[in-house]
Amino acid sequence: MENRHYRIVGLPGDCIGPEVYRAAAQVLDCLAGVQGFTYELDEQRIGGAAVDAAGEPLPQTTIDACRKADAALLGAVGGPQWDDRPAEQRPELGLLKIRSALNLFCNLRPVVLHPALQHFSPLKPDRLVNVDLMIVRELTSGSYFGKKWRNENEAEDVCRYTREEIERVTRAACRIAMQRDRRLTLVDKANVLETSRLWRIVVRDVVEAEFPKLDLEFLYVDAAAMHLLTRPGDFDVMLTENMFGDILSDEASMLSGSLGLLPSASINEQRFGLYEPIHGSAPDIAGQGIANPYAMLLSTAMMLRHSLDDGEAADALEAGVYSCWEDGVLTRDLDPDGLRTQEVTDAVCERLVR
Repeated sequence: MENRHYRIVGLPGDCIGPEVYRAAAQVLDCLAGVQGFTYELDEQRIGGAAVDAAGEPLPQTTIDACRKADAALLGAVGGPQWDDRPAEQRPELGLLKIRSALNLFCNLRPVVLHPALQHFSPLKPDRLVNVDLMIVRELTSGSYFGKKWRNENEAEDVCRYTREEIERVTRAACRIAMQRDRRLTLVDKANVLETSRLWRIVVRDVVEAEFPKLDLEFLYVDAAAMHLLTRPGDFDVMLTENMFGDILSDEASMLSGSLGLLPSASINEQRFGLYEPIHGSAPDIAGQGIANPYAMLLSTAMMLRHSLDDGEAADALEAGVYSCWEDGVLTRDLDPDGLRTQEVTDAVCERLVR
C-alpha cells in the first residue's frame, strides 16, 4: 500500500472546542496506527482564543497554515467572555472570514438517524423511518456576506447571488445526489424573493444539462421546515442558500435528539475542507469534561472521506462510533448517567484496535 501522509491544521477554538478537538486528535492517532497512514497536525488559533492572543479572530498565520494543508479540524468558537467586544473582534467573525478566505462555498451536513439512538428523537417513531439526508448549503454568499448597514431607525442586509455561485454549489449537490438516491430538493422562497427565482432557473439549467438522471423538486422553505418534521425520510439531498441552510440544518439535527451527534464539512473546489461539529461552544459545560465528542469524531471521518480520499479509514471510524452507540456508550446530553468525554473517546479507540 502506498504511503498515505496527511497535512491537517488543528483549530481547537473556544470553550468545549478544545475538549472535543482533543478527542478527535486522540482518535486520529489511534486510527493512524491501525490504518497505516501518517499525518502532521499543525495547531493554530481561531475565534476567541485568537482574539486573546492576537487581537483578531482569524490571524493571517492561521489562513497561511490552512493553505498549505489538506484539511482542517475545528472544535468550536465563541463564548460570553467575548460578547462585549467590538464587531471586528467577535469570535464568530473568524468563521465567516475563514470561509471567505479559503472559498469554502459548499457546506455538507449529513443527518442519519441510527436505530440505537432513535428513542432520543422528539419525533414519533413512525416518522423516523429511513431518515438519511444530506443538506448542501451555499456558504460564502447571500445575506451573511452582503452589504450591511444600520442606524437608529433602519437596517439593511443585502442578499445577493450570482449565477456562478449557484452553479458551483448545485454541481456539488448533484454529484452527491448521483451517488445516493438521485433525488435533489431545492429549498427556496421563489414566491417572494428574486434571489430564489434566480436559484430555480440556474438549478434547473444545471440539472437538465449535466445531470438529467436526477429527480429534481422545488420546495418553499416554510414548507420544507414543516416536512422535515412530518416526513424526514422522504428527503435525499436538500440544496439551499446560506441562511435557509443554516436554519434548516439545525432543525434537522434535532431529528437525532442532540446537536452533539452531527458533523459537518465546508469544502472548496480544491477539496480542502474545514470539518467541525454543528454544535456551538457550549460555555455552560466547558471545562467539566462532559462534552459529547461524537459529532467531532464523525467530522473527522468526513475529513478522511471527502478531503483525504481515505474511505477505508473513514468507514472504520464510523463503525467504531456506531458500535459505541449500539453498546449504549453515551454522553450526558443523552443520558444523565452517561460517560465523560474521555471515557467515550477511549471507548471508540478500543473498538478501532479490536
